[in-house]
Amino acid sequence: MLLGRLQHVRKPKFPDVTLPLQVVCVSTKSGIGVVRENMLRKDGKALVSKIRAEGNDLKQHILNAVEAIGGFGKVVEKDDQILLKPNFNTGDAPPGSSDPDFIKAVIELLYEHGACNVILGESSMMSASSRKIFEDTGMLNKAHEAGADVVFFDEGDWAKVRIGGKFLKNVSLPKGALQPRKLVNVCCMKTHKWAKFTLSMKLAVGFMKPDERMRLHLTHLEEKIADLNLVVHPSLIIMDGRKCFINGGPACGELKEPNLILASGDRIAIDVEAIKSIQSFEGNSLQNDAWSYTQIRRAVDLELGSRNERAYAVVS
Repeated sequence: MLLGRLQHVRKPKFPDVTLPLQVVCVSTKSGIGVVRENMLRKDGKALVSKIRAEGNDLKQHILNAVEAIGGFGKVVEKDDQILLKPNFNTGDAPPGSSDPDFIKAVIELLYEHGACNVILGESSMMSASSRKIFEDTGMLNKAHEAGADVVFFDEGDWAKVRIGGKFLKNVSLPKGALQPRKLVNVCCMKTHKWAKFTLSMKLAVGFMKPDERMRLHLTHLEEKIADLNLVVHPSLIIMDGRKCFINGGPACGELKEPNLILASGDRIAIDVEAIKSIQSFEGNSLQNDAWSYTQIRRAVDLELGSRNERAYAVVS
């Protein structure tokens, strides 16, 4: 099946939606990804897996993490189109950016569980070319080997949308990403010099038009990150926590190796658990209670996921 896909790797197709030039009103019921109930739950609680990645079978470790919360079958249906969002703001070594082998394994697993088309989409920082970063890191070749289409948002058109946030009113998003596809986020685990941490919710910033990200950082960065997530709807989040930064970030920092893979359908819960993992290392920069950080508190106010510890369960 994989060989068949490799024999006809097609030119990436990410058709534009027909959008007027003025600001488009996008509600919390639309945006990037398909709005749906979190299916990765048990006994009324969202699930977060924290699986040890022992040994060299990376693909099996990822599968184990997702199976622990219910499996890919809870998210992926036959003939689904999946938009897969990695972290390639820069081309720095993991966790400064995503591990191409990790992303390739996720692509293969999505196809094996019924997806008909996996689209790997990204936009890097303003001064960088996403295409060049993908080429330099080997991500472009690995994506094609796995049969994914690759779309560089910085080479396409943008739509200015109104998201209704208190701190972030409007944002330019890739027109093609506004197509109704399920979204799977694959994020890194690391601290961030300005946002405190960059985990699953911060990954949404990669959907923004690069020149707007500079203004994003000027004031209320953490609140704006949460507001942006009003129009970004992942059905599944997989976090590569084999390595992490406990200080510095996002491109480089003090490196530790938790050797974990996390998975969830709940952005707040998985970010809280990632913060706790970072906090387990002496000398980390996240000294406050995980729930006290502005990014988490604002996300709770917006009802983006779990409101407290009692709302989710950890599976290990």
